[in-house]
Amino acid sequence: MIAANEAVASLLQRARVPCLYRVHERPDPDRLERLVAQLASLEVPTPPLPEHITAVQASELVGEISQQVDAYVRRTGRGRRAFGALVLRSLKQAYYSPKNIGHSGLRSTAYCHFTSPIRRYPDIVCHRALLSAIRAGERAPRAHELAELGAWTSEREREAMEIERTSDDVARSFALERVLLDRGWERGFDGEVVGMISAGAFVAFDESYEGMLPVRSLTTEAGEREWWELNEQGTILSGQQTGAALRLGDGIRVCVERVDARRGRVDLVREPHVSG
Repeated sequence: MIAANEAVASLLQRARVPCLYRVHERPDPDRLERLVAQLASLEVPTPPLPEHITAVQASELVGEISQQVDAYVRRTGRGRRAFGALVLRSLKQAYYSPKNIGHSGLRSTAYCHFTSPIRRYPDIVCHRALLSAIRAGERAPRAHELAELGAWTSEREREAMEIERTSDDVARSFALERVLLDRGWERGFDGEVVGMISAGAFVAFDESYEGMLPVRSLTTEAGEREWWELNEQGTILSGQQTGAALRLGDGIRVCVERVDARRGRVDLVREPHVSG
Protein backbone atom coordinates (compact mmCIF):
# COMPACT_ATOMS: atom_id res chain seq x y z
CA MET A 1 0.00 0.00 0.00
CA ILE A 2 2.74 2.45 0.96
CA ALA A 3 4.71 1.57 -2.18
CA ALA A 4 1.63 2.16 -4.35
CA ASN A 5 0.94 5.53 -2.74
CA GLU A 6 4.56 6.60 -3.18
CA ALA A 7 4.63 5.47 -6.81
CA VAL A 8 1.49 7.43 -7.70
CA ALA A 9 2.66 10.56 -5.86
CA SER A 10 6.07 10.44 -7.55
CA LEU A 11 4.51 9.99 -11.00
CA LEU A 12 2.11 12.90 -10.49
CA GLN A 13 4.92 15.10 -9.23
CA ARG A 14 7.08 14.31 -12.25
CA ALA A 15 4.14 14.88 -14.60
CA ARG A 16 3.28 18.14 -12.78
CA VAL A 17 -0.36 17.13 -12.55
CA PRO A 18 -2.12 18.89 -9.64
CA CYS A 19 -3.20 16.56 -6.84
CA LEU A 20 -3.52 16.30 -3.06
CA TYR A 21 -0.42 14.98 -1.38
CA ARG A 22 -0.46 13.42 2.08
CA VAL A 23 2.18 15.46 3.89
CA HIS A 24 3.69 15.22 7.35
CA GLU A 25 5.98 17.97 8.58
CA ARG A 26 9.14 17.31 10.57
CA PRO A 27 8.82 17.43 14.37
CA ASP A 28 8.96 20.79 16.08
CA PRO A 29 12.23 21.15 18.09
CA ASP A 30 10.39 22.67 21.07
CA ARG A 31 7.99 19.74 21.25
CA LEU A 32 10.93 17.35 20.98
CA GLU A 33 12.62 19.04 23.95
CA ARG A 34 9.40 18.67 25.96
CA LEU A 35 9.19 14.99 25.03
CA VAL A 36 12.73 14.42 26.29
CA ALA A 37 11.90 16.28 29.51
CA GLN A 38 8.78 14.13 29.99
CA LEU A 39 10.70 10.90 29.45
CA ALA A 40 13.52 12.06 31.73
CA SER A 41 11.00 12.73 34.52
CA LEU A 42 9.97 9.08 34.17
CA GLU A 43 13.61 7.89 34.16
CA VAL A 44 13.36 6.65 30.59
CA PRO A 45 16.74 6.98 28.81
CA THR A 46 16.94 9.30 25.79
CA PRO A 47 19.77 10.43 23.48
CA PRO A 48 21.52 13.73 24.29
CA LEU A 49 20.12 16.75 22.48
CA PRO A 50 22.27 19.32 20.68
CA GLU A 51 22.08 22.88 21.99
CA HIS A 52 20.29 24.07 18.85
CA ILE A 53 18.06 21.50 17.13
CA THR A 54 17.28 21.83 13.43
CA ALA A 55 14.14 20.35 11.89
CA VAL A 56 16.22 17.65 10.16
CA GLN A 57 17.91 16.73 13.46
CA ALA A 58 14.53 16.67 15.21
CA SER A 59 13.23 14.12 12.71
CA GLU A 60 16.27 11.88 13.19
CA LEU A 61 16.14 12.23 16.98
CA VAL A 62 12.49 11.22 17.17
CA GLY A 63 13.36 7.99 15.40
CA GLU A 64 16.21 7.34 17.82
CA ILE A 65 14.03 8.17 20.82
CA SER A 66 11.32 5.79 19.57
CA GLN A 67 13.84 2.96 19.36
CA GLN A 68 15.19 3.65 22.85
CA VAL A 69 11.70 3.86 24.32
CA ASP A 70 10.74 0.57 22.69
CA ALA A 71 13.90 -1.10 24.04
CA TYR A 72 13.20 0.28 27.53
CA VAL A 73 9.60 -0.99 27.50
CA ARG A 74 10.73 -4.44 26.38
CA ARG A 75 13.41 -4.54 29.06
CA THR A 76 11.38 -3.26 32.01
CA GLY A 77 7.77 -4.00 31.09
CA ARG A 78 6.82 -0.43 32.06
CA GLY A 79 4.85 1.98 29.92
CA ARG A 80 3.82 -0.43 27.19
CA ARG A 81 1.05 1.94 26.10
CA ALA A 82 1.87 5.22 27.81
CA PHE A 83 5.38 5.87 26.54
CA GLY A 84 4.60 5.18 22.88
CA ALA A 85 1.62 7.54 23.14
CA LEU A 86 3.93 10.25 24.53
CA VAL A 87 6.16 9.95 21.47
CA LEU A 88 3.19 10.09 19.07
CA ARG A 89 1.76 13.18 20.75
CA SER A 90 5.04 15.01 20.18
CA LEU A 91 4.63 14.67 16.41
CA LYS A 92 2.66 16.94 14.11
CA GLN A 93 -0.48 15.68 12.42
CA ALA A 94 -0.36 14.64 8.79
CA TYR A 95 -2.68 16.52 6.43
CA TYR A 96 -3.63 16.96 2.77
CA SER A 97 -1.98 19.65 0.66
CA PRO A 98 -1.39 20.42 -3.04
CA LYS A 99 2.19 21.34 -2.06
CA ASN A 100 4.47 18.34 -1.67
CA ILE A 101 6.73 18.75 1.35
CA GLY A 102 7.19 15.02 1.91
CA HIS A 103 6.02 12.69 4.66
CA SER A 104 8.39 12.81 7.62
CA GLY A 105 6.79 9.92 9.50
CA LEU A 106 7.29 7.56 6.55
CA ARG A 107 10.57 9.20 5.45
CA SER A 108 9.00 9.57 2.02
CA THR A 109 9.77 12.39 -0.39
CA ALA A 110 6.43 11.99 -2.18
CA TYR A 111 3.32 10.37 -0.74
CA CYS A 112 -0.41 10.52 -1.42
CA HIS A 113 -3.55 8.65 -0.45
CA PHE A 114 -4.55 6.60 -3.48
CA THR A 115 -5.48 3.13 -2.25
CA SER A 116 -8.85 3.73 -0.51
CA PRO A 117 -11.16 5.62 -2.90
CA ILE A 118 -14.27 3.98 -1.43
CA ARG A 119 -13.79 5.81 1.87
CA ARG A 120 -11.60 8.88 1.25
CA TYR A 121 -12.26 11.75 -1.09
CA PRO A 122 -8.54 12.66 -1.46
CA ASP A 123 -8.01 9.20 -3.00
CA ILE A 124 -10.61 9.99 -5.65
CA VAL A 125 -8.78 13.23 -6.42
CA CYS A 126 -5.55 11.28 -6.90
CA HIS A 127 -7.31 8.70 -9.10
CA ARG A 128 -8.58 11.49 -11.34
CA ALA A 129 -5.13 13.07 -11.44
CA LEU A 130 -3.52 9.76 -12.39
CA LEU A 131 -6.07 9.08 -15.13
CA SER A 132 -5.31 12.55 -16.49
CA ALA A 133 -1.55 11.91 -16.30
CA ILE A 134 -1.81 8.68 -18.32
CA ARG A 135 -4.26 10.29 -20.78
CA ALA A 136 -7.17 8.04 -19.88
CA GLY A 137 -9.85 10.61 -20.56
CA GLU A 138 -10.11 12.27 -17.14
CA ARG A 139 -9.69 15.99 -16.58
CA ALA A 140 -6.92 16.95 -14.16
CA PRO A 141 -7.99 18.53 -10.84
CA ARG A 142 -8.03 22.34 -10.92
CA ALA A 143 -4.89 23.56 -9.15
CA HIS A 144 -6.52 26.71 -7.75
CA GLU A 145 -9.16 24.62 -5.93
CA LEU A 146 -6.83 22.20 -4.20
CA ALA A 147 -5.57 24.35 -1.31
CA GLU A 148 -9.11 24.84 -0.02
CA LEU A 149 -9.98 21.22 -0.74
CA GLY A 150 -6.92 20.03 1.18
CA ALA A 151 -7.88 22.10 4.22
CA TRP A 152 -11.50 20.90 4.03
CA THR A 153 -10.65 17.21 3.75
CA SER A 154 -8.07 17.47 6.56
CA GLU A 155 -10.73 19.02 8.80
CA ARG A 156 -13.26 16.33 7.90
CA GLU A 157 -10.66 13.67 8.70
CA ARG A 158 -10.10 15.10 12.18
CA GLU A 159 -13.85 15.28 12.79
CA ALA A 160 -14.29 11.67 11.65
CA MET A 161 -11.50 10.53 13.97
CA GLU A 162 -13.16 12.28 16.90
CA ILE A 163 -16.50 10.62 16.09
CA GLU A 164 -14.73 7.26 15.81
CA ARG A 165 -13.02 7.69 19.18
CA THR A 166 -16.30 8.69 20.83
CA SER A 167 -18.21 5.77 19.33
CA ASP A 168 -15.44 3.37 20.40
CA ASP A 169 -15.68 4.73 23.96
CA VAL A 170 -19.45 4.22 23.97
CA ALA A 171 -19.22 0.68 22.56
CA ARG A 172 -16.49 -0.31 25.03
CA SER A 173 -18.51 1.15 27.92
CA PHE A 174 -21.55 -0.95 27.03
CA ALA A 175 -19.32 -4.03 26.73
CA LEU A 176 -17.70 -3.31 30.11
CA GLU A 177 -21.11 -2.87 31.71
CA ARG A 178 -22.09 -6.34 30.48
CA VAL A 179 -18.85 -7.84 31.87
CA LEU A 180 -19.45 -6.26 35.27
CA LEU A 181 -23.06 -7.43 35.40
CA ASP A 182 -21.90 -10.98 34.67
CA ARG A 183 -18.83 -11.08 36.93
CA GLY A 184 -19.54 -8.54 39.64
CA TRP A 185 -18.63 -4.88 40.17
CA GLU A 186 -16.26 -5.65 43.03
CA ARG A 187 -13.78 -7.33 40.70
CA GLY A 188 -10.43 -5.55 40.36
CA PHE A 189 -8.47 -5.09 37.14
CA ASP A 190 -4.78 -4.72 36.36
CA GLY A 191 -4.23 -1.43 34.58
CA GLU A 192 -1.62 1.00 33.30
CA VAL A 193 -1.62 4.77 33.75
CA VAL A 194 -1.72 6.11 30.18
CA GLY A 195 -2.57 9.79 30.65
CA MET A 196 -2.72 12.53 33.25
CA ILE A 197 -4.41 15.85 33.88
CA SER A 198 -4.61 17.83 37.09
CA ALA A 199 -8.05 16.31 37.76
CA GLY A 200 -6.79 12.73 37.67
CA ALA A 201 -5.24 9.86 35.76
CA PHE A 202 -6.49 7.88 32.75
CA VAL A 203 -6.03 4.14 33.20
CA ALA A 204 -6.15 1.46 30.50
CA PHE A 205 -7.19 -1.91 31.92
CA ASP A 206 -8.10 -5.44 30.91
CA GLU A 207 -6.58 -4.82 27.43
CA SER A 208 -9.82 -3.29 26.09
CA TYR A 209 -11.05 -0.57 28.43
CA GLU A 210 -10.05 2.84 29.71
CA GLY A 211 -11.37 4.97 32.54
CA MET A 212 -10.72 8.02 34.65
CA LEU A 213 -9.26 7.80 38.16
CA PRO A 214 -10.12 11.22 39.64
CA VAL A 215 -7.81 12.76 42.24
CA ARG A 216 -10.80 13.36 44.53
CA SER A 217 -11.03 9.58 45.06
CA LEU A 218 -7.36 8.69 44.55
CA THR A 219 -5.58 7.20 47.54
CA THR A 220 -2.03 6.01 48.11
CA GLU A 221 -1.17 2.31 47.77
CA ALA A 222 -1.72 2.04 51.51
CA GLY A 223 -5.22 3.48 51.16
CA GLU A 224 -4.42 6.92 52.59
CA ARG A 225 -6.20 10.05 51.41
CA GLU A 226 -3.93 12.64 49.77
CA TRP A 227 -3.71 15.99 48.04
CA TRP A 228 -2.27 15.36 44.58
CA GLU A 229 -0.41 17.80 42.35
CA LEU A 230 0.58 17.33 38.69
CA ASN A 231 4.18 18.10 37.77
CA GLU A 232 5.20 20.55 35.04
CA GLN A 233 5.79 17.79 32.50
CA GLY A 234 2.32 16.32 33.02
CA THR A 235 3.77 12.91 33.85
CA ILE A 236 3.57 12.51 37.66
CA LEU A 237 0.88 13.09 40.28
CA SER A 238 2.63 13.63 43.62
CA GLY A 239 1.09 13.40 47.07
CA GLN A 240 1.84 16.54 49.04
CA GLN A 241 1.70 14.93 52.50
CA THR A 242 2.99 11.39 52.10
CA GLY A 243 5.29 11.86 49.10
CA ALA A 244 3.44 9.11 47.23
CA ALA A 245 3.59 9.30 43.45
CA LEU A 246 1.61 7.99 40.51
CA ARG A 247 3.46 8.12 37.19
CA LEU A 248 2.70 7.57 33.54
CA GLY A 249 3.36 3.94 32.73
CA ASP A 250 2.81 2.72 36.30
CA GLY A 251 0.87 -0.46 36.85
CA ILE A 252 -2.16 -0.06 39.11
CA ARG A 253 -5.08 -2.14 40.35
CA VAL A 254 -8.44 -0.46 39.87
CA CYS A 255 -12.12 -1.15 40.34
CA VAL A 256 -14.94 0.34 38.30
CA GLU A 257 -17.03 2.76 40.35
CA ARG A 258 -19.47 3.88 37.67
CA VAL A 259 -20.18 3.41 33.95
CA ASP A 260 -22.04 6.04 31.95
CA ALA A 261 -22.30 3.96 28.77
CA ARG A 262 -24.27 6.50 26.73
CA ARG A 263 -21.52 9.09 27.25
CA GLY A 264 -18.72 6.54 26.95
CA ARG A 265 -17.40 7.41 30.41
CA VAL A 266 -15.93 5.08 33.02
CA ASP A 267 -15.05 6.24 36.55
CA LEU A 268 -12.49 4.24 38.49
CA VAL A 269 -11.26 3.90 42.05
CA ARG A 270 -8.05 2.36 43.28
CA GLU A 271 -8.58 -1.20 44.48
CA PRO A 272 -8.74 -1.17 48.28
CA HIS A 273 -5.47 -2.14 49.94
CA VAL A 274 -5.61 -5.49 51.72
CA SER A 275 -3.07 -5.83 54.54
CA GLY A 276 -1.42 -9.14 55.21
